[in-house]
Amino acid sequence: MSLTNDEKNFIFQYSQQLLNQDFLTSSYLSGSTVGKSLRDMMLAKQPVQPLTNPFEEAITGSLRADSAAVKQNARNLVEAAKMMGTAKAAVGQINDALTQMESIIDQINSGELDGTSSVVQGEYDALKTKIDGIISGTDYNGISMLDSSKWGTQQISSSGAVWIQSLKDSGFNITFNALNSLTNLGDLDGSVLGVSGTRSTQLSYVQSLQSDVEAVLDRYTSKESSLNYQASATESQGIILDQAVENRRGSSLSVEQILLNLILGDTGGIVDSSG
Repeated sequence: MSLTNDEKNFIFQYSQQLLNQDFLTSSYLSGSTVGKSLRDMMLAKQPVQPLTNPFEEAITGSLRADSAAVKQNARNLVEAAKMMGTAKAAVGQINDALTQMESIIDQINSGELDGTSSVVQGEYDALKTKIDGIISGTDYNGISMLDSSKWGTQQISSSGAVWIQSLKDSGFNITFNALNSLTNLGDLDGSVLGVSGTRSTQLSYVQSLQSDVEAVLDRYTSKESSLNYQASATESQGIILDQAVENRRGSSLSVEQILLNLILGDTGGIVDSSG
């Protein structure tokens, strides 16, 4: 059976490729002048010495420094996100306590609880004490984040700002709310729950505080998410810079593999593995 033109063309092209690769292999790796020059350049002993390219070293040195700075920035962002997450969790606990206080008042209004009971009033006051304790005790590595009476230090400003170091001399502030200064927080009092008029006032206090606390909780949640995203993106930048350093340092392949890649790169492989 005779071959088609396509089959003949394939055999011809395949034969030419093999001949080209055989020719180049002989030229580069056998006893030719080109082969000797390449081997001398890559493998020769003294007095031939490999020289360091100062330009390449300067580039990789700069990249390494940039990579270290970027990765430190990522770690700083992670710390900032943890700080914001700690504050968010504390504010969530305060919100839960206020919800329980509102529930107590609602149950008194519906007749399920007795507002004159010392037990009920004590439970209400205990929740207020819990809120005060959360505000006073919430800190991250010694930095108080919700109690402004503990602000004005080297770590946190009097306005609740914490400086987060970024690349080189740059950075930004993350800010916290002074929950100890919330309006009506000091007016919460279980002893007045037995009187309808003052109990109604207590309910308005609790609901107003809930609105303020929920707004802070939303802000902290959003800021924590944003900081985590920035930390992840910055860490990825550091990885890219590390890869760039490795690429600039040159190849770690053997001489034989470098030459073989040169041959195959010029003539093409027998099997296409690019896909």
